[in-house]
Amino acid sequence: MSRRERASSVTRTFRAPRHGSTAQVSSRITSTPRALTSGRPPDPPLPLESLFDTAPEAWVALHVRSSSNALAHLAEIAGGFTSRVSLEPPDAVLLEVRGSFRLFGGARGLCRQLLDRCGAAGYTPHWSLAPTPRAALVLARAGQGSIVLARDRLVGLLAPLPLALLRWPDEALERLDSVGVRTLGAALRLPRAGFARRFGPELLLSLDQLTGAAPELRRPVARRERFRAQVEPAFELQSVALVLQHLEPLLKDLERFLRTRQCGVDCLKLRLQHRKHPPTRLDLRLATAELQARHFAELLSLQLSRITLPAPVLRCELRSGVLQAFVAQSESVWRPGEHGGGAGRESPALIERLRARLGSDAVYGLCLVPEHRPERAFGIAEPDTAPPRSEPPRSASQTWLAVRRPLWLLREPEVLIDAPQTLQLLEGPERIETGWWDGREVVRDYYVVRDDSGAELWVYRERLPPHAWYLHGVFG
Repeated sequence: MSRRERASSVTRTFRAPRHGSTAQVSSRITSTPRALTSGRPPDPPLPLESLFDTAPEAWVALHVRSSSNALAHLAEIAGGFTSRVSLEPPDAVLLEVRGSFRLFGGARGLCRQLLDRCGAAGYTPHWSLAPTPRAALVLARAGQGSIVLARDRLVGLLAPLPLALLRWPDEALERLDSVGVRTLGAALRLPRAGFARRFGPELLLSLDQLTGAAPELRRPVARRERFRAQVEPAFELQSVALVLQHLEPLLKDLERFLRTRQCGVDCLKLRLQHRKHPPTRLDLRLATAELQARHFAELLSLQLSRITLPAPVLRCELRSGVLQAFVAQSESVWRPGEHGGGAGRESPALIERLRARLGSDAVYGLCLVPEHRPERAFGIAEPDTAPPRSEPPRSASQTWLAVRRPLWLLREPEVLIDAPQTLQLLEGPERIETGWWDGREVVRDYYVVRDDSGAELWVYRERLPPHAWYLHGVFG
């Protein structure tokens, strides 16, 4: 084995002394006995740091030999560590992680957690961390598995690596090989003007981007705006329990998808494909944006318990609605309605369970409509789960809001016979005369009255002949 080969088989790492401590020096061989016995990737090495030249960026490259689906999956995993993720087809993913060091315990801790996340997904990529994306990619292709945080340490680590790792055109590599340039270090030592004249400015720019002398712009990954996934079981699903069992991994993927984006959804669409029947469609509507797979599974179980599958299920497809910003909230010290405690999560959960069991159209809320006609002054809306807000005191110009109105209105006003003789007048009249523009004009005088049994009623008298009396509402 030559001296260069022996030097490249061992990665030596140095840490600068801090707070008066002595310098720590450690060596790591690429294949450690612990990695062979436990099957777990070896711990990342100590980072190559410098007190003089700390790079402003830190790029991690993940190199795999697999399909494009693997790159998309690795990009989703990388999105849990940083928002700056880009692809290097056909076999690498790059992510800039300098701003995430403090969140994951430094460079070494971030690399450890990233590799563990990749291993849990079934991938064992070659990786490396470097100040430039191209350097990280070259080191990952070489299987170095190193952490370099300073640009002055980068050239020494790249110098012995073969020039073919840059994946330049074969013609350029053959011409360089003919003059004895086979490593990155040899290429970096060539005169810049002559190199650019013989091989073009593009290859010279590639060398500058490798060492950080020139910036390299990366195209970020276009992240999906909605979740969509499907599963095709190996056998036909005969029961709802089996359908829920096969939906469980899709719901977990949905939770990871939402947590990566810090978003939630308030609508899910489930489609169950059958062989000779139309697909079964279920729409799950939630009172508030949610992201937990356990909560989705509970509500889907309640909805599926209400239906009977017309035939065995061949394929399950799950889609999400529009992503919404998810704001985590801590529980209140007081219970809802106690000592000023606001509305808790019990109210949305109750609404969602009732909808899942009774149907989406069976549970709704009411909203006010700017209309003077009582029967048209409200409408159906989504249930309001927000805590009540304190209202400012009413001014003198808002005294008309203080008139008494019953909460219970009859579907159709009921004709009263001998109303003035049997009812005791309490308040009124309140005149409502409107609706002439839409053909449903009303001309009424409303009164609050009490009947013989002591109940308070809301009645009105038509101002147009025959001046009939009607019962329109009842006070509680």
